[in-house]
Amino acid sequence: MRETMSCRSRARIGDSKRPGMKTDISHLPAAKQRELDRVVQILHEEFGDIVVCAEGKRKAGRILKIILFGSHARNDWVDEALTGKGYVSDFDLLVIVNQADLTDLDLWDKADERLSLELYVLKTSRTPVNFIVHTLKEVNDALAKGTSFHMDLARDGIALYELNDSELHRPRPKEPADALAQAREHFETNFPPAMKRFEIAKFAISNRFTNEAAFDLHQTVEKLYNCALLVMTSYSPKRHNIAALRGMADKLDRRIVDVWPRESRKDRALFTKLRDAYVKSRYSKHYEIDLDELNWLVERIETLGQVIHMVCEEKIASLKRTAGEI
Repeated sequence: MRETMSCRSRARIGDSKRPGMKTDISHLPAAKQRELDRVVQILHEEFGDIVVCAEGKRKAGRILKIILFGSHARNDWVDEALTGKGYVSDFDLLVIVNQADLTDLDLWDKADERLSLELYVLKTSRTPVNFIVHTLKEVNDALAKGTSFHMDLARDGIALYELNDSELHRPRPKEPADALAQAREHFETNFPPAMKRFEIAKFAISNRFTNEAAFDLHQTVEKLYNCALLVMTSYSPKRHNIAALRGMADKLDRRIVDVWPRESRKDRALFTKLRDAYVKSRYSKHYEIDLDELNWLVERIETLGQVIHMVCEEKIASLKRTAGEI
């Protein structure tokens, strides 16, 4: 672990900065800097376990970079925990690894669990963590295609850890007409199927198929968040964890944040129950959800669909103006 921490320290305070990638987080309060140090440590420790238990080429697996992006990198993060509203901006992290098979997020479940444990049980952290994992090639390919999510990441990102001096490629923005066409395609591919799944869920509720309804409501929310992320940023991670997807979608528009009440423990618990439905509603005999809970979720998800439809329409209209269609 001493070698890993030394690399991280060198990345943070090194004399030479690689063009386009900042390394300074002094704009953040000291407490948040300490939290980030702990997050980086946990990611390295859990990755070490992944490699130790691996066979074949995975044993040569390495973390190449850990990059802070989003609101904490831009210094426009929000913390409403003390106001009663409950919304706190996540730490958004990109972990870049040297092998494609190490990007499978199932491998990183233990890291997710430890970060949640520190936040919700041990209370040693106050900031939720949302991380994605990609290879350097995947990130550079996305930059070459002009994916807006990755262009923002390259512009605002701060390297918390770098194993070597491998660089991110310079972004190549899309032509306006291409960006518009892609956004339209993402909307048509994701929003109508989400609404179909919503109707299936309501049918299941009307017939008191509660576990089936919970699963279909989960799928509705997953598709809605994917729709918003893809239309707005051209990127959505390949994962079923709607808490992580919500964390990313919340950054797109304040109206998306306000869909889910977070003030009470009951409100937060119902969202967690919906998150768990992806696996537990199908495979756990202990999973239970009643009609009142399902109907509350239906109301929230109906609002989520309306908000995401509005946000996507506004984005497409903006792209139309840029492309000269309006």
